[in-house]
Amino acid sequence: MADQPNREARIFDADTRFVRMARRAGGVTREQALAKADAHIEELKTEFVDWLDRELEQLRTAVARIEADPSDMEVVNHANSNCLQLRDLGSTMGFELVSFVAESLCAILETIKAGAAYDKDMIDCHIDALFLVKTDRYRALTPGHVPEMSAGLRRIVELAIETTPDSSARESTRLLLEKIRVPGGNGGAG
Repeated sequence: MADQPNREARIFDADTRFVRMARRAGGVTREQALAKADAHIEELKTEFVDWLDRELEQLRTAVARIEADPSDMEVVNHANSNCLQLRDLGSTMGFELVSFVAESLCAILETIKAGAAYDKDMIDCHIDALFLVKTDRYRALTPGHVPEMSAGLRRIVELAIETTPDSSARESTRLLLEKIRVPGGNGGAG
């Protein structure tokens, strides 16, 4: 029998320019660099609160425009873009619930893009939740700390998906739902 090739992966460190620069004299240690980055993020958090207030007002305005004409995909895309920014920055800045609610609202906006009817109550519920979870009282909480609210928002997304007329679009938005995890509730542990 012929020799079988060795199928085990070999892990090796590449000596890149970045690695060489990191090793040179006068550089900072990994721990120092991380501490400096964490301190910088803490400084940005105060600015983030102001940014969050402005972004939520823009989102509220965009949602009002969607209500006026739900078929205007440019407006829906603009609102979705706002939601994506909230989702992406929320956790980094310690607002995990903002990220959770924004992701849930993004899923609802995706159902509208896929042909589902605009439902003012579903949207308003999420906008109200965003304004609630940005407050000091909710800032350090996770979706697992407020399971009823988290499960309720997830259920709203499920209902929105059910109203999506196109079955292939319904399946693609269902994949978004799988990302919205409620620890200990519907959607598995997260």
